[in-house]
Order: sequence, then C-alpha cells, then structure tokens
Amino acid sequence: MNSPDLMLDAKAQLGEGPCWDAATRTLYWINIYAGEIHTYSPEMGSDRVIPVNEPIGCIAPTKAGEIIIASQSGISLLNPASGLRKTLANPEAHLPGNRFNDGKCDPAGRFLAGTMDNAEREASGALYSLSPDGTLKTLLTGVRISNGLAWSPDYSTLYYIDTPTRAVMAFAYDLATGDISQPREAVDVSEELGWPDGMTSDTDGNLWVAMWGGAKLTKWDPASGRLIQTIPIPALNATSCAFGGEGLTDLYVTSARKGMSNEQLAKYPLTGGLFCLQTDVNGMPTYSYGN
Repeated sequence: MNSPDLMLDAKAQLGEGPCWDAATRTLYWINIYAGEIHTYSPEMGSDRVIPVNEPIGCIAPTKAGEIIIASQSGISLLNPASGLRKTLANPEAHLPGNRFNDGKCDPAGRFLAGTMDNAEREASGALYSLSPDGTLKTLLTGVRISNGLAWSPDYSTLYYIDTPTRAVMAFAYDLATGDISQPREAVDVSEELGWPDGMTSDTDGNLWVAMWGGAKLTKWDPASGRLIQTIPIPALNATSCAFGGEGLTDLYVTSARKGMSNEQLAKYPLTGGLFCLQTDVNGMPTYSYGN
C-alpha cells in the first residue's frame, strides 16, 4: 500500500465528513466551523466551496441530486446550484450548546447523524435517523462525541463510535426498519493509537478508522477486534475517511488543525489537508438519501 498523497493543502480548522458521489465522480467534504461544503473533483484537481454560513457537521448526496446536511439549525436539503435550503428536522433546537457531528446514509436511503456537546464535556448528544418519508427516530442518547458510522457488507451490523469511550460498538441493524439492537463492543482502541474519529468499511468487512491525535489510520477486523494495520498520515488529527474513485479503491482522508500547538503544526504542517491513499481493497460505497 502506498503512502497517502496530499490532494489539497486546505489548512482546514476542522476538515471532516468525506463522502463520494459516484454519479458526479465528486468527493464532498466539509470544514465544520467555517460552515463550508467542499466539492473536490479528482479528475480536475479542483475544489469548489459552497458556503452554509453556520457550523455544519455532516452531509450526504441525495438521489434527487441535492445534498442533505446536518448543521447548527438542524437537518435540511440543499440545492448546490441555487444554495436554497429546505428544513427537514431540528431535533435539538432546545440544546443550543450542542451541534451535529458525523453522519451518513444507510443503504435504504435513511440519513443517520449524531450530535455532541460543542464544549466536549456533557453526554448530551444523540444519534438520529431520518427516513426518506420524513420520520425521525432517536437511536441513541447519552452520547459525548458522536462520530464514525459504518455498515457490514451484508448491512446486518452498524458500527458506531462515541469517541471518548475509545470503543467501536456494533449493533444488530434492521435494514427494513432502521432499528438497532444487541449492542456489543467490537473494537477497543488503545490510548497510544490516538482517539477513534471517523470511520468507513470495506467489502471484506474490515473497518478503517481515522485517529485524532494519532497521525494515522487504523484498519481493524471487527469480528475479532484485532488491529490489522496502521497507516501513517502526515497530519496529527486524522478526522475521517471514505472510499471513492473507480472501483472504490481510493481512500480519502480529512484532517483538522483544531487545538494544535505551534510545535505540533511545525511537525505536521500538512494537517488540515485532504489526502488520498491508494489501497488494494474495495470500499463500501457512500449511500444517498431518498427512496
């Protein structure tokens, strides 16, 4: 496996949420506090910014060609051409200290998005699921920093990270209803690796986890909890990852400069950039919202 290549020296304060839109061959990613959605074209090497003008936690493509976003004002649909937005849900209007963080769509077209205490102190966050018909479910409560989501290749298992727990949890996932059950710890992440952040999965059933503060990606077998591989990333805070490109073999990685000292920035000057790793596996796709 090759070392990761720098695609964009974006110097993002909190780069996050990469997701591949196969229809347009575009990688979406976000800069949370800047309130920016980025559309990166690997073919053109270009990066376009769509301003949202408020903190934004996660996004996903929709089957209608729009973008579903979870931001400070709730979950909404965004027309990327006009910039017009339509609010779909705002489950935490009563919690101004919270914000949305990581999220993605399941294979049935639901949008799962989690929240967190912006001060990273209280377990006031939750994990929500919004169906294409507009039905909103609360899947989990008592979350501190809602982060990575991924599914097994047969979609029967949802993997989920609440970062301060240092665990990747596994839930039985009912694709017909979107309900979760039977929680168990699949992976225990040791302190020397960093903090588990965003996550994706491949068609072999393995999990790829970005490590905040660890300058690396980690690859895990969730059946055994075994660490298969660590891949150095030239950014202290690797935040999330998503497969894209032809055959879904390109692994895109976002990163963040938030909270870094001058000494750390001098050691990891590319932190905040967007990277791409050429892998020898096929990743699970980015799913879209809608029927």
